[in-house]
Amino acid sequence: MIRAFRTCAFCLAVVIAGASPPAALAQNAYPAKPIRIVVPFGPGGSGDVIARILAIPLQQALGQGIIVENRGGAGGNIGTVAVARAEADGYTLLLTTSAFVANPGLYRSIAYDPFRDFAPVADLAVSPNVLVANPRSGIHSLAELIAMARAHPDQLNYSSGGIGTTANLAVEMLKVRAGISLTHISYPGGGPATQAVLAGTVQVAALSMPNVHELARAGTVRPLAITGATRWGDLAEVPTLIEAGFPDVISETAHLLLAPAATPPDIVARLARETIAILERRDMREKLTRVGFSTVAGGPDALKARIAREVPYYKALAVQANIHLD
Repeated sequence: MIRAFRTCAFCLAVVIAGASPPAALAQNAYPAKPIRIVVPFGPGGSGDVIARILAIPLQQALGQGIIVENRGGAGGNIGTVAVARAEADGYTLLLTTSAFVANPGLYRSIAYDPFRDFAPVADLAVSPNVLVANPRSGIHSLAELIAMARAHPDQLNYSSGGIGTTANLAVEMLKVRAGISLTHISYPGGGPATQAVLAGTVQVAALSMPNVHELARAGTVRPLAITGATRWGDLAEVPTLIEAGFPDVISETAHLLLAPAATPPDIVARLARETIAILERRDMREKLTRVGFSTVAGGPDALKARIAREVPYYKALAVQANIHLD
């Protein structure tokens, strides 16, 4: 009798399992294979830095490998569109910057919709931008940069990680407010833009704090001004643009984690929960601060609110800075 009961129970379990939709079973097993995080910029930029910092603890939390893939080009649009069109199964994610919310206002046509094509996962961290000079440029302060630019219009070059990045937009607004001309040299990410100022290819660079934090501390580059609302902890000697007389030239680079729009809600929730738990750890916050990030650790609703707030903001800023791209 007992053996018969066990046999029937086994048969019932098989029937129930067979009745469950395959998609539901796959979701319950998530993740069952490595996850790919696409960074739509070249290596060495702030998005790449935070992706690689998060990859190891996220891999441990999820029990699967995390592959960081740099897919730069077109100001972040190429990698972003690739994720928008990827299978919405939780195995392809996008870790991007403020370019995600700025590009819809900068480009006349864009192949993704920031509201309809993505599911927000986590608002990770922000960092101010920094205007730095090559020590051999003869530029020791923002005032000297402005004076030199006025004396020699269009003879000074500055690099950034791409047209439409918050660092680029900050300098373009500075140019308008200060009445100066600087020639922008765009690079496919913060890493190459940093190398350009180190090599002296450009005299000045506008970069996210993680790109140049240690270089600025070591004196390898000379920090001129910070675009945040306040000075940065261990670079407290560097003034803000507000202090330099430009109160409306404030910008920071946000770092966002998103999934394709149709990704199952339970998978999005799992990714958000694990990511936020990692960001809230004291050791992780300290590590991010050391390299130039300020941790946000916001969930899907917080990221959704940021996107809703910043898309129209950057559209208006693009009009003020007179930047429109094909």
